[in-house]
Amino acid sequence: MKQSLFIFLLIFSMVLLKGYKTQGKTGSPAFQDESKVSVVVIDPGHGGKDPGAVVGAAREKDIVLDIALKLGASIKTNFPDTKVIYTRDKDVFVPLYKRAEIANRNHADLFISIHANYVAAKSVQGTETFVLGQHRSEDNLEVAKKENSVILLEEDYSTTYENFDPNLPESYIMFEMIQDEYLDQSVMLASVIQDQFREVAKRHDRSVKQAGFLVLRETTMPGVLVEAGFLSHAAERNYLLSEAGRSNIALSVFKAFREYKRRIEEKSSFNLVTEIQTEPVAAPEEIKEITTPAGNTYFSVQVAATKKSIDTHPSNFKGEKNIFKINSGKTYKYYSGRFYSYDEALNEKLRLQHKFKDAFIVAFEDDKLVSVKKIQGKM
Repeated sequence: MKQSLFIFLLIFSMVLLKGYKTQGKTGSPAFQDESKVSVVVIDPGHGGKDPGAVVGAAREKDIVLDIALKLGASIKTNFPDTKVIYTRDKDVFVPLYKRAEIANRNHADLFISIHANYVAAKSVQGTETFVLGQHRSEDNLEVAKKENSVILLEEDYSTTYENFDPNLPESYIMFEMIQDEYLDQSVMLASVIQDQFREVAKRHDRSVKQAGFLVLRETTMPGVLVEAGFLSHAAERNYLLSEAGRSNIALSVFKAFREYKRRIEEKSSFNLVTEIQTEPVAAPEEIKEITTPAGNTYFSVQVAATKKSIDTHPSNFKGEKNIFKINSGKTYKYYSGRFYSYDEALNEKLRLQHKFKDAFIVAFEDDKLVSVKKIQGKM
């Protein structure tokens, strides 16, 4: 019986892994354009018939909605060119899959889900920010189970989520197979949020964590789930009930968003644009010519992304001879080499990092970007 359950869950997780990640933007691979943070989706957790955590007069759905609206207002005021979309802006129930659909349909560049926590131990306090991944502790699993349990209020949730049961630890095997293309960006934002919570809001820092949240799993862009504090802790509950407390939480997330946007756009406009040489630059080391592997599946190393097309001549890429370019829609992305094995791509990344510090490994199948892990499984 256990073996049959394991096989079923394994097949189920593979189907989800294949299906969810193909819900990306029409006409482009399921790989986020990192050039600009121009659309942000803010997701106040719970709502309507789902109050979230409730302690006395404190209802999670009300607290997080106010924080979300404050955050969105700050972004609109300070970045009028950035489009802010809420999954809800009033007290209504929105299924988890609908929240993800809103983000995917609007081609969001960032997804921020805001929640408040609750545990039986009333002494536990602090803020924590989650990114998608496998839970590393029972505490993380319990948080994921609590936030995912909202699907039990949805009609026909068993069909919608392919028999996923948020209360069964076995269901979370699917998250062990995830190779999230946006993990680095998500962790970056989560880390800055925690820094701001500690420095601006003076909250106890419970750090950045990973867990299996369905709302993050179904979105196709970098995203985080913020737990703004524990309603089960008396002082923290009073803080979140206060106007000043919610304002400080919103301000902290806004400052983190501002820093994230700056880093992403500086990286993606790419310093290379201002470093283009008028004279050819000799390569500082011997470069071996790299041949394309057989078939249509290979690894490469992304070294740059620019809004305007740049010729792939070595003089424009610090002497590199094996650069090729792909127009991803909004941006041009530049890659070094095509490799049949992951180890070869890793060696190329390590070789290039002193020139392009943000270089990272990608994978292609039929000239479309796909999950690196997917290709590793085929080779």
